[in-house]
Amino acid sequence: MPVAERVLLRSVTMWLLLQSILLLASCLRSAAAFPVGCYPSEEEGLKTFRCSNARLTEVPRDIPNDTNKLYLDFNRIPFLPRDAFWDLPLLLELDLSHNAIASVESGAFRGLAEHLHSLDLSSNRLVSLSKDAFSNLKAKVNLSNNPWLCDCRLQELIRTVDLAAGSSAGIVCDSSAQEEHVGKAFLQVIADTDFCNVYKKTTDIAMLVTMFGWFAMVISYLVYYVRQNQEDARRHLEYLKSLPSKQRRSEESSTISTVV
Repeated sequence: MPVAERVLLRSVTMWLLLQSILLLASCLRSAAAFPVGCYPSEEEGLKTFRCSNARLTEVPRDIPNDTNKLYLDFNRIPFLPRDAFWDLPLLLELDLSHNAIASVESGAFRGLAEHLHSLDLSSNRLVSLSKDAFSNLKAKVNLSNNPWLCDCRLQELIRTVDLAAGSSAGIVCDSSAQEEHVGKAFLQVIADTDFCNVYKKTTDIAMLVTMFGWFAMVISYLVYYVRQNQEDARRHLEYLKSLPSKQRRSEESSTISTVV
């Protein structure tokens, strides 16, 4: 084999080897960026990122931004901060079930409104949640198996979100202002009870009581003020009667003009 061909073959071999090393290093670096227990895959043509049962205490960073399905179930995540999924514009399904989520900051799902069609928050520690947490979200939401406080806030939330099929029966009152509601499905309870109307009546009564209290205070002060002035005037007149007549007339004129 001519020397030139041998040099060319060796150069091509070295180039291929170098490319292979770079590709392997890139793969290892990408794998190292993921938390232990997390890995990307492809399921039914959709790019999936699984972090199920990975002992996570927060939403991981460096999730591929072309992810379509994200599984963060069976972890220890306690809180969803604002913009937690902002870099995932193509996300279709998000599973956050079986965590320790007790609060969701407003804007936590910002950026997902256009594509997300499934959100699972079942089996967490949600007691109360603002309807603003799901602002503009069109996904089917599963809120079952949480220790809900049944009140006006939950009623507004349920009216705002689109519940996943079959999940409504799992939204049960763990606590309520009325003891008879505890242990019952929330949708069953609000069929007979309007929590927001009850809250409004209670607020109106409290306002009326407060206004009446202020009114009574004002009236009491006015009565006290008038009586006090009358008492002062009476004492002054008695004092004037005890004075010599000329000085008394002068003082009486002064007192009368002052009263007028």
